[in-house]
Amino acid sequence: MSGVEVITFGCRLNTYESEVMRAKAEKAGLNNAILVNTCAVTGEAVRQARQAIRRARRDNPHARIIVTGCAAQTEKEIFAEMAEVDAVLGNEEKLKSASYRSLPDFGVSAEEKLRVNDIMSVRATAPQMVKHIDGHVRAFVQVQNGCDHRCTFCIIPYGRGNSRSVPMGAVVDQARRLVEGGYREIVLTGVDATSYGADLPGAPTLGLLAKTLLKQVPDILRLRLSSIDSIEADRHLLDLIADEPRFMPHLHLSLQHGDDLILKRMKRRHSSAEARAFCDAVRGLRPGISFGADMIAGFPTETEAMFDNAVRLAEDCGIAHLHVFPYSPRPGTPAARMPQLDRALVKERAARLRAKGAELYAAHLDRMLGSEQTILIEMNGLAHTENFTLVDAAGLEPRTLIAVEITGHNGKHLTIERKQMAAA
Repeated sequence: MSGVEVITFGCRLNTYESEVMRAKAEKAGLNNAILVNTCAVTGEAVRQARQAIRRARRDNPHARIIVTGCAAQTEKEIFAEMAEVDAVLGNEEKLKSASYRSLPDFGVSAEEKLRVNDIMSVRATAPQMVKHIDGHVRAFVQVQNGCDHRCTFCIIPYGRGNSRSVPMGAVVDQARRLVEGGYREIVLTGVDATSYGADLPGAPTLGLLAKTLLKQVPDILRLRLSSIDSIEADRHLLDLIADEPRFMPHLHLSLQHGDDLILKRMKRRHSSAEARAFCDAVRGLRPGISFGADMIAGFPTETEAMFDNAVRLAEDCGIAHLHVFPYSPRPGTPAARMPQLDRALVKERAARLRAKGAELYAAHLDRMLGSEQTILIEMNGLAHTENFTLVDAAGLEPRTLIAVEITGHNGKHLTIERKQMAAA
């Protein structure tokens, strides 16, 4: 192979950073190299990364393999000890050209492979500019990194550090550059995006950032948020939901569970009642909005009654896009020291929660029948409605916005009748 290949796992922020990494590595003159940008959310994510590294080495025996990302930050020794790996970079180091100019030679020890500093010492997030997001018609823009909260199940603060916000002007400049490059939709992303601005002068909020972005870059046709913590939603964000048609009617919520005692043991900052109240309030502001959510099944000490409360919350909030994670103990987290459930029970509850998610998604698809929607055509023959529902768009031109009528669905995707090109 030649050039720089990037293999990305995990969140939208990783996707954005992979483009930064590619540009920095190429600027440094790196060639014949594979960068693996890992995720640490679950033990399965780490296993998949290790598997991908071994496969990459088999397929590219002479390439340099450089591992980075959250798993490389939190479990650096595991990757440094892999014979297939030539270097391990931390989450801060991966975004600097200098890191790719000072890589160790082949055949060095595991210790010499490491270029991972203390992420907790990082106090600011430097703005990073990219021209495009490879393979995507929606462009991701980083607004924030890190997290000040310490949920008992979560390893991510130890991979990302404390919360740091990107200055508002830099976010506007990045979004403008991407829109000028042809992107119709911008997705604001971060580790804890709704904490945006607390460390900036004047403490602007995520909602105020989004308002400013839409005002300063009027050619943004669709604006989304990647994920939010509903307890941190601010007045400006609620204004956008109610009044701004360019702000897309879909929110992905970090719910995690529906039982109040489990939420306390997770060290979450909302109750199940507050989650329900938020969803009800937002639906009142924007009928037709859809919700996605992350939920964990099989958290330590979870009883059957507690699990039922999680299922009930998903039902009550009408979560159309439910992302279910079987609880995975992460080394060094408080939850890993709590009494654990049998793994078979964890998997069984996760399967039941996923089945409920499929039921809720089918009901969501049914509700959309006969409606008129505007869809953005993706590269893979699919599209997304404004409320982030998948549409079968085979044969339609990628990157275009088209007005359609929803005529049916196959349980996974909506089917359509084309109306006209949407107004640009």
